[in-house]
Amino acid sequence: MLQPALPAAACDCHVHVIGDPACYPMVAGRHYTPGPATPQDLRRHMAGLGLERAVIVQPSVYGTDNRCLLAGLRALDGAGRAVAVLDAAVPLSALRDLHAQGIRGVRINLESTGRSDVQSMRNELGAWARRLAPLGWHLQIYAALDAIAAAAPFLASLPVPVVLDHFAMIPASTAPQDPRVQAVSDLVARGAAYVKLSAPYRIDPLAAAPEAVAALAAALIASNPDRILWASDWPHTNREPGKDAAQVSAYRPVGSGRLAQGIAAWLPETVRARVLVDNPARLYGF
Repeated sequence: MLQPALPAAACDCHVHVIGDPACYPMVAGRHYTPGPATPQDLRRHMAGLGLERAVIVQPSVYGTDNRCLLAGLRALDGAGRAVAVLDAAVPLSALRDLHAQGIRGVRINLESTGRSDVQSMRNELGAWARRLAPLGWHLQIYAALDAIAAAAPFLASLPVPVVLDHFAMIPASTAPQDPRVQAVSDLVARGAAYVKLSAPYRIDPLAAAPEAVAALAAALIASNPDRILWASDWPHTNREPGKDAAQVSAYRPVGSGRLAQGIAAWLPETVRARVLVDNPARLYGF
């Protein structure tokens, strides 16, 4: 398959940067240990696909220490924005400083920590939304489908944009008529949530149902193309079976070719510029 030509200013909306552990130590209680993924590596990834912009997302291994992320932003020299993980007690002055450096959202990672209690989600997301609304930031949520669907009415009421990671974690085998899928589709259709088309290996772990993943992408786009983002999830973090959490796990072997296939399969040319350029520019303030 030929690599699709991407429009100018195309953006990868979910990448990570991993630095030298001597400079950027990882949290002790992490679930996995990734190897280096430098800003220079990120630039090569972007060039390989014809991408001009990227959104760096804070990985769980760094907790609330965003120094590596901010260094990555500086290295992108205006071509990047970022989504941080922050302590709830962070002062408004610090939020304003982070905004000046290119941060545009806060990531709430419920999936990696196994948190799915709806009331806890409401409390945490509501408190963050009130603080972020004056800055024009968004909330990025990584959570299981059940948790997202249960919280959908509340998510629709928040005063900030909501972004759902990785196909809203809808398993590829899920029937389109499933009420949980309908809850996500309704959020998208109403403009109450963005969904990232990213990391198909998180909803189809055995890569056994690429057609179902493409059909899910098509259904979400049909709901509202103005609320769809594309992302690579580069460098494709993973915990190798049998590895201790403190041992370095190799990244998933996902190259530019497979990512290009995803773009071609999920994004018809009629919506490609909207998903890759217009929607990221609006959400992240490029």
